[in-house]
This record gives sequence, C-alpha cells and structure tokens, in this order.
Amino acid sequence: MKIPTPGKPVRGSQSGKPIMALFDLLGRNWSMHIIWYLNENQKSFSELETVCPGISPTTLNTRLKELQATHIIEKVVAGYRLTQMGEELFTLFDPLRHWSNEWAKKFK
Repeated sequence: MKIPTPGKPVRGSQSGKPIMALFDLLGRNWSMHIIWYLNENQKSFSELETVCPGISPTTLNTRLKELQATHIIEKVVAGYRLTQMGEELFTLFDPLRHWSNEWAKKFK
C-alpha cells in the first residue's frame, strides 16, 4: 500500500486534495491510536506495542514508517515522538472530539 501523499490519488479519492491524503492516512488501522499515545510523550517500539494491544510488529513498523514519511512523527533516540506538525494535528482533534460527543448523543 502506498503512503498517502497530497497531490496524488488515494483510497476513496482521485482528486489529490491534501485533506483526502490526510483522511486516508488517519483512517489506516492503528494510525490514530499511535498518534494518540505519542501525544502523551515519546514511546519506544515496545511501549507502542503495549498500548496497541493486538497490533503485529509488521503493522506497527509499517504505520511508524508511514507517519514518519508524512512528517507527523519522528524517530528519536528513545523511540518515537510527534513532530511539531503532529502536535498541531493533535490539537485540531479537540473540536472534532467535542463535535463527535454531541453527535453521539443523537444515538442515545
């Protein structure tokens, strides 16, 4: 599977729009989970395996490479951490989290 890149077709869209590349990347298994836990602090590969129960080492390695190639995380001596862009992305989740909580109330 190719790494989603702005300007190129991705799963579900041939437009090349950057938002579609981002949605493709974030929609991949474990991507959001990894970002979520790296927001807390940097983590080693084995720590990420622990917080992502059931992830295979191959899948974790693939997601880490994708997130690095797309400038959302970076490899550091102690493991992995969010880049500045990754931190900015995480803060953008706050309004979506609020919206989704309101949306969820419609289903109760």
